[in-house]
Amino acid sequence: MKKLSAICVLIVWVWLLAPASAAQTPPGAAQSAARDDASARPPQLQVTERRLANGLHMVMLEDHAAPLVNLQMWYHVGSKDERHGRTGFAHLFEHLMFKGSAHVPPEEHSRIIEAVGGFDNAYTTDDVTVYWETFPSNYLERVIWLEADRMGSLDVGEANFQSEREVVKEERRLRVENRPYGLVVEDLYAAAFKVHPYHHTTIGSMEDLNKATVEEVRAFFHTFYRPDNATLVMVGDFSPEEAVRWAGKYFSGIPKPAQPVPRTNAKEPPQQAEIRLTKSYPNTPLPAVVTGYKMPAQFTPDSYPLDLAANILSRGESSRLYRKLVYDDRIALQAAGFGRFTEDPNLFFAFAVMNQGKTAQEGEKGIAGVLDQMKKEPVAPAELEKAKNQVISSFILGRETAQEKADALGDYAALGKDAGRINTELQRYLQVTSADIERAAREYFIPARRTILIVEPPKPAGKQ
Repeated sequence: MKKLSAICVLIVWVWLLAPASAAQTPPGAAQSAARDDASARPPQLQVTERRLANGLHMVMLEDHAAPLVNLQMWYHVGSKDERHGRTGFAHLFEHLMFKGSAHVPPEEHSRIIEAVGGFDNAYTTDDVTVYWETFPSNYLERVIWLEADRMGSLDVGEANFQSEREVVKEERRLRVENRPYGLVVEDLYAAAFKVHPYHHTTIGSMEDLNKATVEEVRAFFHTFYRPDNATLVMVGDFSPEEAVRWAGKYFSGIPKPAQPVPRTNAKEPPQQAEIRLTKSYPNTPLPAVVTGYKMPAQFTPDSYPLDLAANILSRGESSRLYRKLVYDDRIALQAAGFGRFTEDPNLFFAFAVMNQGKTAQEGEKGIAGVLDQMKKEPVAPAELEKAKNQVISSFILGRETAQEKADALGDYAALGKDAGRINTELQRYLQVTSADIERAAREYFIPARRTILIVEPPKPAGKQ
């Protein structure tokens, strides 16, 4: 059982990188036939948008099914906005934003939310940092004030910086450095990206965290935590007109800086040849292989056939990678593939954790065989229909809660530049044909776009 627990770390770590894309199917989702009638589609949503004079973008959706509101602040800043040698800053602010502001003592933000029966959290990705709360709707004005207060007057002092830096460093030790297979994704990205800041992962490096100064961290906050770099998303039991009035009351005093938000203009040069590396980590009892193929960004035309390809390769035990490597050939304990769709081009992953006595090279060959089949043969109609049914199901089930709807609206507004995608995105998947998937597989699943990381168990003590 200890071996299985260790292997699960790699599976979960890779899974955590997978975006909440439309093609991900919740467990137990119904696989009903894909029909063209309205009963097989989520209802259209009436989204209201406003933009304050200082640039704050507001995206709102009334939903009076329950007396609750989910509010999310999407800051368009993630780890790709960090400078070389100063990584981990975006994630550091995920913590610092709870350490107090001009009118809210440290940790009091969450206590206020919890005291009224709500809950809150935050997360950081390559492209965005998101703070969210779910709470009774009659407290909406208070929560808008809370978010405005920490945007406009966060306490980025030496004491807060020092304490939260230690928290982040410990998180890195637990999640990455001391965990079996914890460095796999970090090492793969470091090899795959030479120029683009996706080269480093969101957690940042221990060296960069250690040498950071409070002045640098404070400058990062003032550069990116500003109204014209934020999207305020609200879904639930409220009046948009009233919400706009409250937002104007509390956010309008935060000025829009004169300088525009800096954006990375680093473009990863086209990869010309396969990149290979072999690593061995402590407590890695079984071999593994992880491959990453360079692929286009989220919301680009080819992202849709590739996302459906991920369903066909990995969704469920009847999927191609699982069926071939785990069931038929019995060489792998687990196998899967998915696209890491982000604002800039990223990687399409395929990985296998090998069974005892099997080699990572066998896993590499097995993965390549499955992907080659997708390049040479059209996806069968039934297989494509199943993948599209999964998409339909995930869109429908992804609107069951206010938070799920706010998650989608934030993604579409902040990164897709169009909150209205919530009503049109499904159709983009349903228009994909077998020929589209075959063409995308031929273009992207090629050795010249591939980075391969072979994981070998450490040799026993005394053996070379």
